[in-house]
Amino acid sequence: MFISNANVTERKDLGHNIVLLKLFSPEIASRINPGEFLNIKVSENSFPLLRRPFSVCDVEDESIYIMFHIAGEGTRLIASKQIGGALDIIGPLGKGFNFDDDFETAVFIAGGIGAAPFPYLKKKLNGKRIRSFIGGRSKESIIEYGFENIQIATDDGSRGFHGNVVQLFKNEYPNIQNEKIKLFACGPTPMLKAIQEFALEQNINCEISTECAMACGFGICQGCPIESTKNENQYSLVCKDGPVFNAKDVVLK
Repeated sequence: MFISNANVTERKDLGHNIVLLKLFSPEIASRINPGEFLNIKVSENSFPLLRRPFSVCDVEDESIYIMFHIAGEGTRLIASKQIGGALDIIGPLGKGFNFDDDFETAVFIAGGIGAAPFPYLKKKLNGKRIRSFIGGRSKESIIEYGFENIQIATDDGSRGFHGNVVQLFKNEYPNIQNEKIKLFACGPTPMLKAIQEFALEQNINCEISTECAMACGFGICQGCPIESTKNENQYSLVCKDGPVFNAKDVVLK
């Protein structure tokens, strides 16, 4: 884990309040894995007080990328950083995806800004077959950056399948169930819960990247518990034991 003043070297607006920032941080870039995250101080002042967690979106040489939706004061302040400005970041944090399992096809299931960790994961899969299912409320909330072999679902039917991304995946599952697949899912908790339930019913290898409000980001404050199935009446911490969990290891509510 490093504390780094990472300079912003590139900024892209991906549309509809989605921003991609490139940050120069050699120490973190050389060590971070897909699904792990950064905890970023959003202001030099005392407000907002808490850092914000961001999945690593991609890594390129000595730089890391973060992708986020401008949704409040914290993300607005980060998005306002100019080229050459610095962000105070802590990372790598958490446990990311396990991509050394025995599978042939990686199935990405992303809801909204849950698309963020997949470009770097795709890069690390070393030529495995990839199928991508992307969902959003409308066509404006679909994020295709860094994906391949894409199928799209929108709640309002403005693009692709009319329904949510879990329904889309369930509809397509008969076409891929004979492949040796592993699911990688990231998005809002109701989406993850639905994917988790289906994966457990069908005995599909599945990992989910969970979302949770955090304070410290490395397990000291105990502020991000998630119920664990490994030990009765025990909890894991999203920031330290996750944010990525095997679907069979946690209880989503």
